[in-house]
Amino acid sequence: MPTPAAPANAGSPPLAYHDLEFLDSEEGRPVRILSEYLQPLHELMLQGVRDTIVVFGSARLAEDGVLKEYYAAARELCRRLTEWSNGLDSSSRFLVCTGGGGGIMEAANRGAHDAGGRTIGLNIGLPHEQRPNRYITPGLCFQFHYFFMRKLWFAHLARAMVVFPGGFGTMDELFEILTLSQTGKLDRTIPVLMYGSKYWKRVIDFDAFVEHGMIAASDLELMRFVDDPLEAFELLREALAPKAAPEPHAPAIARSSTPTRPANPRASQPKGDR
Repeated sequence: MPTPAAPANAGSPPLAYHDLEFLDSEEGRPVRILSEYLQPLHELMLQGVRDTIVVFGSARLAEDGVLKEYYAAARELCRRLTEWSNGLDSSSRFLVCTGGGGGIMEAANRGAHDAGGRTIGLNIGLPHEQRPNRYITPGLCFQFHYFFMRKLWFAHLARAMVVFPGGFGTMDELFEILTLSQTGKLDRTIPVLMYGSKYWKRVIDFDAFVEHGMIAASDLELMRFVDDPLEAFELLREALAPKAAPEPHAPAIARSSTPTRPANPRASQPKGDR
C-alpha cells in the first residue's frame, strides 16, 4: 500500500509571531516592549476609557494594619470620585487607576467598585509576586513586565494623581509625574495631591530642594498636601470639572509637548554676511 504523501506544510517552522521561543529571546525584546504599549491601547479603545485619576500608595497599608486610616481614606475618596464621575453627562469619564496590587491600590479600586464604577489596575510581575486585587474591573486589569511601559500608561491617561504614603515604588511614580510636569513634557496640567502631610513632610523635605537651589519655589505648586478624603475630593472635583464635552476618541492619551526651536540667527542675515 503506498505511503500517503506528507502535507505540503509538514515540518514548516511557525510564523515569527507564533514562535514563542523567539518572542522570549533577546532579539524579541522590542516586540515584547511594543506589545505592552499596543495591547493596553487596543483594550482601552474597546472599553472606551478616556481619562483616569491615578492613585499611588504602598501595598503594605492593609485594611486592618497599623496605618489603616490611609486604607479607609483611599477607599472613601475613590468611592466619592466614582460616584461623581458616574453622574457626569459623559458616563464614567474619570476612572480610578492603580498599580493593581494590595494595600492602597486595593483600597482605591475597592472604593470605585463600591460606587458601581469601572476601575483599572496596571499590575506588574515582581520577585515577591504581586497579585491583582479582586476589585479591578474585568477587562481593565493589565499585566506588565517592564516598569517603564507601566509608568507610560499611568502618565498617558492621567488627569490627576493622589499619592498616599508609600515606599520606593510610590516615590518612583511620584517623581515621574512631577518631572514631566516640571519640564512641560505633557500637554496638560496634572493636579498632584499628597495625602498624609505628616508622612510626606517628614519623609521628603521638599523645601530643602528650594533652599539648595535644586528646584524653583514655584515648582512646589505642582503638588498640594491633603489630610481628609472630603477635602481631596472637593479639590479634584473643582480641578477636573469638565469644561466641554469629551473628544470622540478614546483613550485620551497625553501628548508630549514639542519645544519651540530657537530661531536660527543666520537665517535672517544677508547672504554677504554669512
